[in-house]
Amino acid sequence: MHEVEKYIRSIPDFPEPGIIFRDLTTVIQDAEGLKLAIDSMTEKIKDIDFDVIVGLEARGFIFGMPIAYLLGKPFVIIRKRGKLPCETISESYDLEYGKAEIEIHKDAIQPGQKVVMVDDLIATGGTIEAAIKLIERLGGQVVDNLFLVELAGLHGREKLADYRVDAVVTYEGK
Repeated sequence: MHEVEKYIRSIPDFPEPGIIFRDLTTVIQDAEGLKLAIDSMTEKIKDIDFDVIVGLEARGFIFGMPIAYLLGKPFVIIRKRGKLPCETISESYDLEYGKAEIEIHKDAIQPGQKVVMVDDLIATGGTIEAAIKLIERLGGQVVDNLFLVELAGLHGREKLADYRVDAVVTYEGK
């Protein structure tokens, strides 16, 4: 067990019976838990050669920004459709009951830049897969996908079989 797990609240039968919801708000609202989470995530990528960190809305911002700051790297955001003010490219992906779409500014990633993607949690991998497509369409190279938590039972890592994936805490179930 990783030490950060003691800060993660597990809520059984939410949002439906049989699901254990991993609540990360308890990590970020505790100063020690937040520091431990950021330090642990930073440790995972300290030896990777990369140019920029990309955070996915919204919790990827929470974890990605301080990591970028600590490592002296620029920080780029990927947001839900319609939230960015300049010219964007977008990518849609499937949700359990429908579709969603994310966007990035066209000038946010330069061709050849090496990118570390950051988000709070990987479940099915749909959002991060769409984000990788955006980076690659701009000519960037994704060198790592970094998460605080992985829900291994939802097989998101399998969607990213061609990419490096790092998680601080892995739960075997859903």
